[in-house]
Amino acid sequence: MKDERSGLPHAMETVRPRSRRQTTSLSKVKFMNLHVPSSNMELSNYNTVVTKTPILNEGLVEQKREEILEYFHRTFSLYESIFECLVDDESYYARANPLRHPLIFYYGHTSVFYINKLNVAKLINERVDPKLESSLAIGVDEMSWDDLNQDHYDWPTPAEVKAHRDKTREIVDRFIRTYDFKMPITFDDPMWVVIMGIEHERIHLETTAVLIRELPLDRVKSHPVWSKICTETGTAPENELLPVEGGHIVYGKSKTNPLYGWDNEYGHAEAEIKPFKASKYLVSNTEFLSFVEAGGYQTEEFWDSEGWHWVQYAKAEHPVYWVKNGDAYQYRSMLEVIDMPWDWPADINYLEAKAFCNWKSKETGKHIRMPTEAEWYHLRDLTTDADQPYWDKAPGNINLEYEMSPCPVTRHAFKDGFHDIIGNVWQWTETPIDGLEGYNVHPIYDDFSAPTFDGKHNVFKGGCWISTGNYSIKNSRYAFRRHFFQYSGLRYIEGEKLPAPEMNIYETDTQVSQYIEFHFGEEHYGVPNFPVACIEALKPHTTDIKTERALDLGCATGRSSFELAKIFDHVDALDFSARLIEAPSTLQKTGSQRYTVQDQGELVTYKEVKLSQFDGYDAIKDKVWFTQGDACNLADKYTDYDLVFAGNLIDRLYSPADFLEQIKARIRPGGVLVLTSPYTWLEEFTPRENWIGGFKALTGENFTTLEGLADHLAPEFEKVGEPQDIPFVIRETARKFQHSVAEMSVWRKAK
Repeated sequence: MKDERSGLPHAMETVRPRSRRQTTSLSKVKFMNLHVPSSNMELSNYNTVVTKTPILNEGLVEQKREEILEYFHRTFSLYESIFECLVDDESYYARANPLRHPLIFYYGHTSVFYINKLNVAKLINERVDPKLESSLAIGVDEMSWDDLNQDHYDWPTPAEVKAHRDKTREIVDRFIRTYDFKMPITFDDPMWVVIMGIEHERIHLETTAVLIRELPLDRVKSHPVWSKICTETGTAPENELLPVEGGHIVYGKSKTNPLYGWDNEYGHAEAEIKPFKASKYLVSNTEFLSFVEAGGYQTEEFWDSEGWHWVQYAKAEHPVYWVKNGDAYQYRSMLEVIDMPWDWPADINYLEAKAFCNWKSKETGKHIRMPTEAEWYHLRDLTTDADQPYWDKAPGNINLEYEMSPCPVTRHAFKDGFHDIIGNVWQWTETPIDGLEGYNVHPIYDDFSAPTFDGKHNVFKGGCWISTGNYSIKNSRYAFRRHFFQYSGLRYIEGEKLPAPEMNIYETDTQVSQYIEFHFGEEHYGVPNFPVACIEALKPHTTDIKTERALDLGCATGRSSFELAKIFDHVDALDFSARLIEAPSTLQKTGSQRYTVQDQGELVTYKEVKLSQFDGYDAIKDKVWFTQGDACNLADKYTDYDLVFAGNLIDRLYSPADFLEQIKARIRPGGVLVLTSPYTWLEEFTPRENWIGGFKALTGENFTTLEGLADHLAPEFEKVGEPQDIPFVIRETARKFQHSVAEMSVWRKAK
């Protein structure tokens, strides 16, 4: 999904007012007359823009082959047709949006996607133009609204891109016609990759419509299909809040779902929904005008910090697709500027939607906000059971089944008095995107969703007039940065205040990720999990001591802490690194922790560890207290322990002697100190003069760390038995592993 986010549009330039009739014109746009071709298909060969995503678990193979072939060619030609709205080749390079690539990128991007993904999946071994398949592969997901540098791009010509598209069409056509597949087509089936390419192009059909809308008017022209916008407008209705009963909502797709889906759609989520009230209509341009005229864009209190920063950067005074013409406003559609359709939905980003809700709350004295994703699903379930591709006619302005624009918010009625439950414009929610329970990336497109699970991308639901294919189904889950502009608007609700969202973000710090994998990931080369092996090895020394309190020093990502909690009533788990401590804290709190492991270079694998995967952890997790702390300077409260475990810590301390001196008093009489270490003394961690072993003594004899430990712990502690070797393997990359052997020594304090 990372190449589908947008930012700030180009300032609107000279306008071309259009006389408008306030009548309804709903004749279906027709320009496709499909007979599945073997080569390019001209626009005039089609009789309709309306298509439906294939159902993948029914029908015979050859029937499904023809259906997919038709879906591919319809999509490919429909996508090319929208670029016919540009007046000349130079318009492909115009900066429609300072945060997005020029349209030449998007013209070729969907074509190279097919070639790249089919090669990644090893379904073809064929390149069309390696240079284009590199330069047009990666889009933009801006981290802020001012960070895209265009200095180093060497864009191809439109003719070069068209040649690539023509060859790609032939390759994909041949693949669909000849590939031997079975029914049903599933998540792991090679034909799924072809449908992925088709649905990806339909995503970018909508993206391109937005970017063309942001071009200056002298860069676009009328088109026989795309200019057929709605001609119906009138006085906007007075909005009102209608009651919505509460209930239990379950959402998320199983892998047996018959429709194509992106990885974030799969999994399971459920929620108890309390009764709320929701606006009857989407917020119209008229309703949003009240916020503008109330000084909404000049009043900081209505905006959160991110929103106010955006307002100042963008110098925003009204919605971006409103064009100020003297004292009046006009409206920028995709290809022209028209008189303001006041009863159409307002096109706004999340930040504007949030500010509007805050203003509305102050005006009404009610708690007004956007719905959560779960609340939107609940409202949808109560008001319609229609879903694409199963409907005969779209119940809302979606799937290109009406005109090429939004329409009045009063046109499409659903149950219980609500309008536009789906379609017209997307509806922002309060929910940052996250993976559902059971989420897994698709190996062929592993960075579609995972990079957006960062708390900075909010879900919007319901689709818009140009949402087709997967975009238009109930289970689609798309999220964009909050300053993103799309055909997106707002339905507000009156509901309870929401807690701050808790995000389970992918850990990408190399060291932290390595430790998570070391503690909770796979075992390698037959070497048992190190933290588990350590606790198993010390268990015999706990049979004759109290098991009330334990201290895990240098706990890192916490596996040994959880294992100790199986034995002890309470475990304090400390590490000097706050970054390391965050991982087990998240695991303890949310039950899961995501992370990436490096494969090679910049390539990573996305992984997730769940507390429920480990026997007994759910029952003992709350016995552990994870805290940042310095083993050489422990707070007074860390005392009175039956056992202290310091795993691979001693040779990473800046003053190990101070640690050993302090720890003596923190252990109860008869208690146990367990130390493990490979004794890899390094001056970057421990100054040479502070080493307690691993050097030549003044006598010239070797002085080992074990001898140093005995000296520093005497006379209070005595070594119990002989040290034990415990090997461990740390995965650095897919082809590089660090194999070491730690020595475990056990020391008992005199009673």
